[in-house]
Amino acid sequence: MDENVKYLQEQVRKFREEADRIRYHLYIFYELTKAMRTTLHLEESVYIILTGLTAHQGLAFNRAILFLVDEENQKINGFMGIGPMDSQEANAIWRSIEQQKLDLYDLIKTYNRIKEEKLKPKFMEFIQSLSFPLSEESGFIYDVLWEKGTLHIKENKINEYEDDFLSNQLQLKEFLIAPLWIKDKPTGVIIVDNSITRKPISDEDIRIFNMFVEQAAGAIENSQAFEDTLVKSHTDPLTSLWNHGYFQYKLDEELMKAKAKSYPLSILMLDLDDFKKFNDTYGHIRGDEALRAISAALKENGRSQDVICRYGGEEFSIILPSTNREEALTVAEQIRRSISEKDILGNKFTLSIGLANYPHDGLDKDTLVKKSDVALYRAKREGKNKIVLAF
Repeated sequence: MDENVKYLQEQVRKFREEADRIRYHLYIFYELTKAMRTTLHLEESVYIILTGLTAHQGLAFNRAILFLVDEENQKINGFMGIGPMDSQEANAIWRSIEQQKLDLYDLIKTYNRIKEEKLKPKFMEFIQSLSFPLSEESGFIYDVLWEKGTLHIKENKINEYEDDFLSNQLQLKEFLIAPLWIKDKPTGVIIVDNSITRKPISDEDIRIFNMFVEQAAGAIENSQAFEDTLVKSHTDPLTSLWNHGYFQYKLDEELMKAKAKSYPLSILMLDLDDFKKFNDTYGHIRGDEALRAISAALKENGRSQDVICRYGGEEFSIILPSTNREEALTVAEQIRRSISEKDILGNKFTLSIGLANYPHDGLDKDTLVKKSDVALYRAKREGKNKIVLAF
């Protein structure tokens, strides 16, 4: 065969392979973009983004990590990470995916299960434990925030960062790191690497990654705007606690989880004793100051998983997920005692508390709320500054 014909055939073959690869990547990009449009919740959006970067049907990196800037506290915090901690875990994960024949959408759906589990994947927990000051002392991750494009760090350059905390913690070798800019401000960074397979990162990988980072920035911007609006609409403007509407919504959600997982759930109804006397004596402006201080004290004494709400007036409600009656009684007593011992605006306040538990006291929301409310008013009638259990 003529050498020119052979050459042309080889070029045609390469062209077809390249066209197939580009077509596949564009298909994946389209599917991930479509998946990102299914939610406005930040955690779910980020999970879709990082799953797209790591799934075999996606960009197939071994690990994908997102750090977000917390301007209020001047921190750069690990928000989410997807991937294995080591090769043993990687093999187990990949074998499970292959055996179950999980596609991209199956992997995305697993986040619903992860949210409900008490223990998160090891790598996700590890990333969420990382936090850096929003300053030059944080080294490489802070410097990258101010870049305007993706950096491709190869193994021959990693020695430049051998003393960098982030590089050491993640044991980075070859990796891509891209700043996320939203409204002309650095909002976070995305990192991907192939820490297990050591597969080299190609120019094509970088091109697709860059396209995806731009799409991810838009999705995160939309999610943050949505959640800011959601938080404001469900926040009590005086105390900054969740409001009554959010209590109703969240109790429905937590009760559904409790039923699905056979977990207990408790709720507390709390009322400030004799607060009308304080208002009549010192006025409503002083009363508002007291409510703000008491709300802050409730936050201080609540656990991270508890949902603390202003129910209305001087009444509060607290949802205690995965908490049985005995545990809830301990939490309630800690709150009652801390408020009674605290000096608030030169005064002492006390709380009467009613406690109801699923499944002990009821199986539906209305019954639990009613029983906790009845218990609260029994506490009032029986002398105040005490806790009464529903029956």
